[in-house]
Amino acid sequence: MKIVIAPDSFKGSLSAASAAEAIAAGVRRCLPDADIIQLPIADGGEGTLDSLLAAAGGERITLSVTGPLGKPVEASYGLVRHTAVIEMAEASGLCLLTEGERNPALATTYGTGELIRHALDQGCRRFLLTVGGSATNDGGTGMLQALGMRLLNRDGRSVLPGGGHLAEIVAIDDSYWDTRVAESSFVIATDVQNPFVGEQGASRIFSQQKGASPEMIEQMEVGMASWADLIEARTGTRLHDRPGAGAAGGLCGAYLAFFPASISRGIDVVLEHVRMKEHLTGADLVLTGEGRIDHQTASGKAPMGVAQLASQHGVPTIALAGSVGPGIEALYAEGICSVHSIMQSTISLQEAIEQASDLLEQTAEQVVRTFLAGRKAAQ
Repeated sequence: MKIVIAPDSFKGSLSAASAAEAIAAGVRRCLPDADIIQLPIADGGEGTLDSLLAAAGGERITLSVTGPLGKPVEASYGLVRHTAVIEMAEASGLCLLTEGERNPALATTYGTGELIRHALDQGCRRFLLTVGGSATNDGGTGMLQALGMRLLNRDGRSVLPGGGHLAEIVAIDDSYWDTRVAESSFVIATDVQNPFVGEQGASRIFSQQKGASPEMIEQMEVGMASWADLIEARTGTRLHDRPGAGAAGGLCGAYLAFFPASISRGIDVVLEHVRMKEHLTGADLVLTGEGRIDHQTASGKAPMGVAQLASQHGVPTIALAGSVGPGIEALYAEGICSVHSIMQSTISLQEAIEQASDLLEQTAEQVVRTFLAGRKAAQ
């Protein structure tokens, strides 16, 4: 029997690779001779780089870059099948700051641009860009500056980093812009549909969780609108109300305006890179999962994407979760046959987090035993 195991991370307890290993151990308890394919995945957010390297192989390249508040940080990108995988959270992520340090008015995407520049220096011309988990709201200006673009204020000087200075930009000087960008192709992995500005835009929807006060939010909204106007005047690309342009504090918008870039659903991009279609050939069952499965899973998260693809190939999918919330009924039409929580009522949430690997292994075993019994009864 061939079983494909393709979970996302169980945030706070298990990486996607560790989750896949635990599920595989549970399967082996009842099917020691099974052909097991482990494909840890992600949906384009934080952890995508690790998942792709674990599932598809490749090289991790680590270097010192400019962190979100200007201090040096160690950040990595991956080379996976001739594609540079740039996870912006590595250089410009919220995970790099303490709660007290969060300040999107000052945070910059400069380090993300440095990762891209380094990959260009290595000869890379194909890029996968993931944009989840950003600490920034700078409209991608820092990234652009790292690649040679000069963004000038009324005095002809380069503006300071951060979303709080966007309104000061009055001119774009691309005399030193890295021409290798135009020679390359960029795929942006994101499910975020928020536009650049407005009530559903980057500043008003996401910047509060990045540390912005109400006053700061409005200041950055004005700056983002001004920056969008300048981009449209210079490039003809209108980002104001473009779906997805507001992802990562507007970084996605900068990619769309100045790069030969396109947006794809995160999970679809990941599944293509791990060659999920090939692994589904001859498979009897797919096991997927993540930390919590509920109605939001149907919005394009990893388990649903896995199930949709598996369903197209006639392979049933069972999902395992740290916890199960309301609204999972919507998943049944997308290819998920059933959803199972690994939580046991006799233990606390903290105990469940600490024991997640064992609980996931036990649940996987029971799910497969049930699957086998149903298959036998149907014969």
